[in-house]
Amino acid sequence: MAILDKHRVLEKNVTLLAIFAFLVVTIGGIVQIAPLFWLENTIEDVDGMRPYTPLELAGRDIYVREGCYVCHSQMIRPMRDEVERYGHYSLAAESKYDHPFQWGSKRTGPDLARVGGRYSDDWHVDHFRNPQSVVPESVMPKYSFLERQVIDGKYVADNLKAHRFVGVPYTDEMIENAQVDFAAQADPDSDFDGLLDRYGDNVNVRNFDGQPGISEMDALISYMQMLGTLVDFSTFEHSGTR
Repeated sequence: MAILDKHRVLEKNVTLLAIFAFLVVTIGGIVQIAPLFWLENTIEDVDGMRPYTPLELAGRDIYVREGCYVCHSQMIRPMRDEVERYGHYSLAAESKYDHPFQWGSKRTGPDLARVGGRYSDDWHVDHFRNPQSVVPESVMPKYSFLERQVIDGKYVADNLKAHRFVGVPYTDEMIENAQVDFAAQADPDSDFDGLLDRYGDNVNVRNFDGQPGISEMDALISYMQMLGTLVDFSTFEHSGTR
């Protein structure tokens, strides 16, 4: 009864209720935020992970701009039905360079965490032009306008600088060569050795939409084609089992 009486006092006193509510929210906030200060210690380093190339980063920005995350998650849960359908469950390290990350649970369309390399560039072009032409039951809208939107990468170096500010390890060399690397990835006839030196061999270099120039569709497909491809799960072992 004593506890109940004290609870009634708290409910009837606006000032006390506000103070205790503030304390509860503060404690909850600390519990959520404090671990982020030790984020590097809580995310396992995984071989193969690298920052996005300038073209992939531009494609990711288009992905976010067009609201693709509203219908597609990038989060495979460690459950049998998830793994059998989509592949190895998602690792925290795979999203450590994402700002914001694309995990989620909304799946009007399939999860895209392992979509890289599953379909050809031509398939993606047809799918973005007219989704129903390749998936008749799809409710996805058409994105054919993306191949008409030409981008020159003028501000891509600034984009890399902004991401470095929040912790992505872009080097001065990467930023200095950002526009060159942006153009090189979409042109297989270019001198793209510098791009591979900076970002590793696991970079797709080709004309993604098959059209002259670099379009938003080129950038978006370059992003889609690398999703889930950086970690070699045939050799991956969780650090706890090593």
